[in-house]
Parts: sequence; structure tokens; C-alpha cells
Amino acid sequence: MKPTKVHIVCFDVPYPADYGGAIDVFYKIKNLYTAGCKIYLHCFEYGRGLQPELNKYCEEVWYYPRITGLGGISTSIPYIVYSRRNKTLISRLASIDAPILFEGIHSTYYLSHPILKDRFKILRIHNIEHEYYLQLAQKENNLLKKTYFLHESSLLEKYEHNLSSANAFCALSMADHDYFKELYPFAHHNFIVPFHPYNEVVSLIGQGDYCLYHGNLSHPENREAVFYLLKEIIPNLSCKVIIAGRQPAPDIVTAVKSTANCQLIINPTSEELESLIQNAQINLLPTFQKSGMKLKLLYALFAGRHAVANRSMLYGTGLLDICPITDNSSEMIEKINSLFLFPFTTQDIEQRKQKLANYSNHNNALLLKQLLLGN
Repeated sequence: MKPTKVHIVCFDVPYPADYGGAIDVFYKIKNLYTAGCKIYLHCFEYGRGLQPELNKYCEEVWYYPRITGLGGISTSIPYIVYSRRNKTLISRLASIDAPILFEGIHSTYYLSHPILKDRFKILRIHNIEHEYYLQLAQKENNLLKKTYFLHESSLLEKYEHNLSSANAFCALSMADHDYFKELYPFAHHNFIVPFHPYNEVVSLIGQGDYCLYHGNLSHPENREAVFYLLKEIIPNLSCKVIIAGRQPAPDIVTAVKSTANCQLIINPTSEELESLIQNAQINLLPTFQKSGMKLKLLYALFAGRHAVANRSMLYGTGLLDICPITDNSSEMIEKINSLFLFPFTTQDIEQRKQKLANYSNHNNALLLKQLLLGN
């Protein structure tokens, strides 16, 4: 069968797959390759470097510098979009006749370019970005950053109403799917959950001796969750809690040191993090920002034992019945203390497999491939 050609325009270099957006894109590339796609990958590079691993799955990989600072600022186009423009990119998109998958609103500067008007174009929605930036502004104490987030949110809301050149929208959360379906009722719309490292549930039976919270600890959303756990939850537990993730600020390091039964693991490797997730008795999954779908949730469900989440973590996932929902601190403490006593069983694993059936990388790659073919 003749391979299906596709351009993928990515907001960042999607390897290493060490944060949510990169994870979704990298494993999407791997699974599209396995499904018989010939991939032309375009990456905006601003610190992650050239990655030979991507050459294993792509016909070509091109890198473009992101235009940061004043050069990335426009009065009408969001910074996350305007800073990702490059004349060589549009030239290469034009020269190879293939459908185009734009990864995130960030990558859509050329979505409406006249030279691409006859091309089939898919927009992968990672977030309702104006809501995401508004939430960042509401949580930001630095006045300059807050002003930037508010301005970007305003530009993004207008920009989200000018994406009609996309033939199809593929959201990774149900809430985002519904939002864009209402905005663009005549386009194709598919809810395609995030791609991830797991082709099957690899949770371990048995019982661990610690709880785990993991994430990019420099991100405001995760910082908020960490300090919530340190102040409201961990002091009321008798079990050990490990907090693991990238680039924790000094205040997190200090706060963990002063909290009994708590350990910080800084910048774990992918292998170390997977081991931590698998061997924990409970993966702790609080968040206070409803946006997209959290990859840490899928990691915990595919590889971990028990999980405890709040409603915001499960927002838009269709997985409200997969783990206990705790809507306040006392409920979370009670549920953690209860689950810590119960081993994870073969029956637990079988139930999880059934509930995660729609999260198959293979099936979702085939669905995306069919969409690229116009079916």
C-alpha cells in the first residue's frame, strides 16, 4: 500500500518526550509511522536541540528558530503564534503536496495562507488556549507576567474565532471538542485522546510503601498542586510521599525539606519516573486548572496502582469513574489513608484495561490516518 504522506507542523521539538505536549506529538509520530504514514516533520526549536531519534520515524525533519522577544510580538496575533513563522517553512509546505497536521494553535501562522488553500488541513487542539492563559493570569502574582497572560488570552480568544481554514479539528479533551464544534459546525470534528508511551496497562499487582506526585515542577499549575499537597494533605498522612519532577524552584526544595515523611526527587530520568509511578501505592493527581487532558493522568492509569484525583484532573476525559474523585482536602486524606491499606489486584488491572479501551494508540493512529485520507 502506498504510504500516506503528511506534514506535521510542531510548536516545539517533540523529543525527548518529557512533558505533555511533546509526549502526545512524539507518540503520535511513532504510531502514525507504524500505521504506514510518510511524515514530513517541521519543528520550532528554541533550546531542545536537534534530535536524531525523530529521524527513525520521519521522511524528513526540519528545524526552524522561534522568533522570541520583540520580533515575536504583534498587535493582533498571539505571541505563541506570531513567534512561530518562517518563510522556509511555508515554502516546504507548498513544495510537497500532502495534508497538513498543525500541532496546537501555536503552529497555525500559515493555516490560512493562500498557497495552502486546496490542502487538507487538520488542527490538533491541545487546549482552549484563551481559557488556559486566563487561568494562568488569575494564578500569577507577578504584575508583568499577569499583564502578558491577560493580553495573550484576549488575542487568543479572537484568534480562535478565525481558524475556519482548518478542514478538521482533533481535540484531545471532550470539553475542547465541544467548544470548537460549536465554533466551526461545518468542519470535521474528532475527539482523539492524547498519544502516550503505553500500548497496554503495565500496572503491577501488590502494594507499595509510598504515594507519588509527579510533574514539571517549574510549571505554575504543578507548583500550585505541590504546595496544596505540602500544606493541606501530606501533614495529615502517616505514609511517605515522594514528589518528583523537573526544575523545582528553591521554595519547593525548602518546603519539602521541612515537611515530615516527604522526599523530593529532582529531574528523574524517564526510566526512573516510570519506576516511581509503577511502584507507588497511590499516584496523587490534584490539579486546579481545567484545561486539555493531563498526561500524568494517563501515565498513572496505564502504569500505576491506585490513583486519587480531584474533579478538575478528570475534566473532559470521559474517565470520571476510573478512580476516586475527591472534591476537598478531607476527602482526599480519607481516600489516601483507605487505599494505602489495599494491595492492587489482578481484578483491578482488568477493570482498568476495560475502562482505558478507547485510549489505544494503535486505534487512534488509524483513525487519524483515515482522516488524513479524507475518509
